[in-house]
Amino acid sequence: MDKQLQAEDASGRTSPISPIKNKVGSIFVPVRDIEKSRSWYCRVLGVNEDDCPISHGHLCPLPMEGTGVVLDTMPKWGGGRPEGAPAIQTPAFMLMTNNLQGSYDYMKSLGVELETDIMHDHWFVVNDPDGNKLMICREG
Repeated sequence: MDKQLQAEDASGRTSPISPIKNKVGSIFVPVRDIEKSRSWYCRVLGVNEDDCPISHGHLCPLPMEGTGVVLDTMPKWGGGRPEGAPAIQTPAFMLMTNNLQGSYDYMKSLGVELETDIMHDHWFVVNDPDGNKLMICREG
């Protein structure tokens, strides 16, 4: 049996060193209709749908800077139910912008359901077609 790596804290106690990185690979977003959601997210992000292939009939990784976002009909996690997997009811991540007002106006022009107005001159929240709440946040 392999020995677990140990670390000593300031009090002299030892504890195992975690092999899990403090790095997020991708965030999964539950969707009901993968093609409709891919179209919506591509319009919002200004991405070409051809750059977002659907894999295995239920996954669509979006080309992102930094942490990835994967649209998923979640067949294993409730996607087979008529109502689909539960939507994210609190923003789980932020999409960044250098133009907060322009982003807000753009989302309005797309007819996106706005959950909030611009708050504290820093962020606003929208709903995707499945009711997932997404935060758009001013960078910097």
